[in-house]
Amino acid sequence: MHFEDYQRYDALGLADLVRRGEVHPSELLDTALARADATRSLNAIVMRLDESARQRAQAPFDTSAPFAGVPFLVKDLFQDLKGLPSSGGSRALKAVPAPEDADVVRRWREAGLVIFGKTNTPEFGAKNITEPLAWGPARNPWDPSRTTGGSSGGSAAAVAAGIVPVAGANDGGGSIRIPAAACGLFGLKAGRGRISMGPLMGEALNGAAVQGVVSHSVRDTAAMLDVLQGPEPHAPYHMPAPELPYLQCLQRPPGRLRIGYSTVSPIGTPVDPQAIAAVADAAVLLTDLGHHVEPCDTPFNGVQLAEDFLLAWFCAQAFIVDHIQRTYGASLKDFEADTRLMAAVGRHTSALRLLQCEARWHEHNLALSAFHARYDLWLSPTLAAPPPPIGSLATPPALAMVSDVVSRLGLAGWLSHTPQFKQTVLSNLGWTPYTQLANLTGRPAMSVPLYRTPEGLPLGVQFVAGLNGEALLLQLAAQLEQARPWRRAPLPSSD
Repeated sequence: MHFEDYQRYDALGLADLVRRGEVHPSELLDTALARADATRSLNAIVMRLDESARQRAQAPFDTSAPFAGVPFLVKDLFQDLKGLPSSGGSRALKAVPAPEDADVVRRWREAGLVIFGKTNTPEFGAKNITEPLAWGPARNPWDPSRTTGGSSGGSAAAVAAGIVPVAGANDGGGSIRIPAAACGLFGLKAGRGRISMGPLMGEALNGAAVQGVVSHSVRDTAAMLDVLQGPEPHAPYHMPAPELPYLQCLQRPPGRLRIGYSTVSPIGTPVDPQAIAAVADAAVLLTDLGHHVEPCDTPFNGVQLAEDFLLAWFCAQAFIVDHIQRTYGASLKDFEADTRLMAAVGRHTSALRLLQCEARWHEHNLALSAFHARYDLWLSPTLAAPPPPIGSLATPPALAMVSDVVSRLGLAGWLSHTPQFKQTVLSNLGWTPYTQLANLTGRPAMSVPLYRTPEGLPLGVQFVAGLNGEALLLQLAAQLEQARPWRRAPLPSSD
């Protein structure tokens, strides 16, 4: 199969070709592998599994499976393949094999997908860019000098480059929506408990982190959610099943929605005029489609939410680093400087302070619930600016050295209470101040690729729904996709 033909189809379309006998899974895989070879400079894939994938593609297939024979990539974080390293973007775990398949991996295989690699991610998914020291930066197919966003940046680059039509991702603070917005893709973060994080964990970041995908088409994402949603015996809880399969929901119009929008940064940081223009453009399109759209106040205390989000992340990093050191004998130098500092701050956070922080998560939920009593959806930029150049959001070496000194001297706890530290960590969210709300509240949210800057860069817009709002988001996304079909990034055929 020629790449020109391959890239015309989404994942469901490719599976339909397999089902009809018009193409064999091995042909699809060969095309995907060739495209991966041709776009190596993007550094989207950090582990290739060509031979095992070829064996899988040659084996008999259940053609009734929704994604039978479709090439697929998983993210190198929380999407474990038994017996293979699951680095999480860290040098400390590059040689540590996973003891079991993740639940999502098992379900993807049962759905017929042919997994042939793992994608790039920042260390432990803790950044909104994908530039790990372990693997080097992932590059944006629209402009390789720019970031893909993070933490599912490798997966987004692979899909935008046409290597695969859909790829595994996850989202603990925007990690599906941020790279989707930066790479011109559709990205849905499901609600808390909708998809299992098991079997090795019950939930990640107190349920703020969820599994999912990035894709070109809304229907691929809907079908993927049908594959992934539902309880597992070891799950701590689960959401009720939807009234209809999500793919079927797309046949229903969303109705006339009340949508409130805002563009002001919740943490008071600058917002690029292009991000504002993206929301204004979406508001016009939504109005033309018959929805009621009006400006509104940001439906939460942004600064407090950011602080509560970051403190939880710092404590999570402390747990991760300490666990890896104890279990695998890693030294502190095996972790990046930013990770060491986050872990040091988390290690010096009192249990009382963390519990106070987690108690406020419910306050943020109450505020969002009050908003959804008036509006069906909140519309905002996904990103506060177009994707910046690679390296521009990285910690400067001098600051990294200072952070290390502070950590070694045991001053991280004191540092975390200073205004300077708070300002620094908040500024790190300046590019992505809108996405953490959905994670802390456990509500579904999506980034839709409706806008292009004058330079031709994608810039998605975000919608946040209420509890069990996945179907509504997908219905609206399908309507928007039909009204304004989004196109893939033009790429050179080879490095």
